[in-house]
Amino acid sequence: MTPLDWAGLMRAGLCSLRLSPAVFWALTPAELQLMLGAQAGPAPMTRAGLDALARAFPDDPIGYEDE
Repeated sequence: MTPLDWAGLMRAGLCSLRLSPAVFWALTPAELQLMLGAQAGPAPMTRAGLDALARAFPDDPIGYEDE
């Protein structure tokens, strides 16, 4: 597990977003992530993820006859 970059998060919240310390510490991680511009939902699929998916579910017409 990667440790959180507390200094970076605090710098972003207090300096970039200009939040007061009380407001910063009252935020949930999801709220802070949203304020910092992170997109909601899962991360986009990478090329490695696509390759793994293609290996797991190949486009192989075995068992199907050509029409």
